[in-house]
Amino acid sequence: MATVVLTAELASIGTAGVPGVGLIMLAMVLSSVGLPVEGIGLILGIDRILDMARTAMNITEDAACAVIVAEQERRRQRRL
Repeated sequence: MATVVLTAELASIGTAGVPGVGLIMLAMVLSSVGLPVEGIGLILGIDRILDMARTAMNITEDAACAVIVAEQERRRQRRL
């Protein structure tokens, strides 16, 4: 389990924000622990919907962080 978590974490850090890259990461994680990669075909049909949801959440989080940082900078500029 620790190998799966470590491999998935390292893969997610080094992965570009490209749609569909989750399947490539999953193949890498599965092969690193010796599980059959052929199982990816089972989730291929629903992964597109899940990928769109992950992308929407990622964009929302990035936008929220940008708004928070912009507001903090605006307040800091007022104090100066």
